[in-house]
Amino acid sequence: MPEGDTVYRAAKNLDAVLHGAVLTKSDFRVPEFATVDLAGTVIDDVVSRGKHLLHHLGDVTLHTHLKMEGSWHLYRHGTKWKRPAYQARVVLETADWVAVGFDLGIVELVPRDDDDSVVGHLGPDLLGPDWNPDVALANLERDPERPIGLALLDQRVLAGVGNVYRNELCFLRGVLPTRPVGEVPQRAKVIELAHRLIDANKDRVDRTTTGRLRGDTDWVYGRAGRPCLRCGTKIERGMLGESELELRDTYWCPRCQS
Repeated sequence: MPEGDTVYRAAKNLDAVLHGAVLTKSDFRVPEFATVDLAGTVIDDVVSRGKHLLHHLGDVTLHTHLKMEGSWHLYRHGTKWKRPAYQARVVLETADWVAVGFDLGIVELVPRDDDDSVVGHLGPDLLGPDWNPDVALANLERDPERPIGLALLDQRVLAGVGNVYRNELCFLRGVLPTRPVGEVPQRAKVIELAHRLIDANKDRVDRTTTGRLRGDTDWVYGRAGRPCLRCGTKIERGMLGESELELRDTYWCPRCQS
């Protein structure tokens, strides 16, 4: 699932070419909105909110979420798409550009003044103007018995952390993902580090948490069975989630984390 920095870059790239443009054609390939025609509508802006994308189109907001497989592409007219047309869920055309949303997990149109109905439940956005570390910390500490690895993935706590950052944050703070929030020392530093990491990566195509731009860009994520970059102990892998449907790969060093 894309992290908040990926969605931030998607919004930034879309807004760079669509901001202020007029839709010449819209095509919503989902049953609920299949008959909607927004041609002639001005695209006011495209913004991210955690892992959510909001296209502000006149009196409505197009709310999309990439989930696991989704992505937004920009094409010049007549350019061949890089993904098959049957995967397209939204196509927005202007005089100069074609924006295509493929395999989007969520596609919905809501009144422009009702954005909160789709993103109002989110905690402070790590890359947004509403970022507030004190609120994020209070949200994190609300359930001290909850495993830190689950709390960090909860977008109601803070918006933007995905599975990669969850694993890397736990390693860098030296705590097991299963450790209860109330037993995590210096919890404010977990919040601070989350913001610092995602902010450092927001304009990079290739994310890094180790500081390396080639080779080992992650400390533990995806490195099961390989030696820890700090101590050499083999990285372990398990699954962690609040239900069968929410299980995510979890990685940790049994020596560096406790």
